Amino acid sequence: MNKEEVHQDQIYIEGLLNNDSRIIHAIYDKFSFKVIHYIKMNSGNEEEAKDVIQEVLIMIYNQAKQNGLKLTCPFDAYFFLLCKRRWLNELKKSSKKEVTLPAENVSKDETLEEMLFQTDQFNERQVLFEMMFQKLGEKCQEILKLSFVTKTMEEVAKKLNVSYAYARKKKSLCTGKLTELIQESVIYQSLKNF
Repeated sequence: MNKEEVHQDQIYIEGLLNNDSRIIHAIYDKFSFKVIHYIKMNSGNEEEAKDVIQEVLIMIYNQAKQNGLKLTCPFDAYFFLLCKRRWLNELKKSSKKEVTLPAENVSKDETLEEMLFQTDQFNERQVLFEMMFQKLGEKCQEILKLSFVTKTMEEVAKKLNVSYAYARKKKSLCTGKLTELIQESVIYQSLKNF
């Protein structure tokens, strides 16, 4: 991300990261009405809108936790546009619903557009990783999950009741297989072209 100044609305990102119920309630109180209204006006209902809000908050949390998201624009604009994009993707997936949205240019703010692009890319990579991870065998999933949360391979080996050498070799093979699955994916090819 560029070196622009962090926006004062970074408090919302920090609140999500710290599971601060006061900040989370403030997000819902201040920003959810606009999203719910938008989705209800565009072939959706309140429950679908609440689902979109929840998914977007999780997406923002994940990006902040893993990539250190620093907000350089108002949270309201960022949050609303992410929700809007998420809803448009839902409408595209569901051909039974008609997309009747006017062609509007919501933002010409390059910083906001860049943040939205990065969040979308991050989310698509997360989805791809999860899809390919599920294609691995049970043992590979187990050893990789343990290695994600355990500090050392010695601890992983101990938890699996296998030798350190076996755990290390198995992790290497599983990581290689996961990488291969990801790189062979059509989704990966499209992400790579961005």
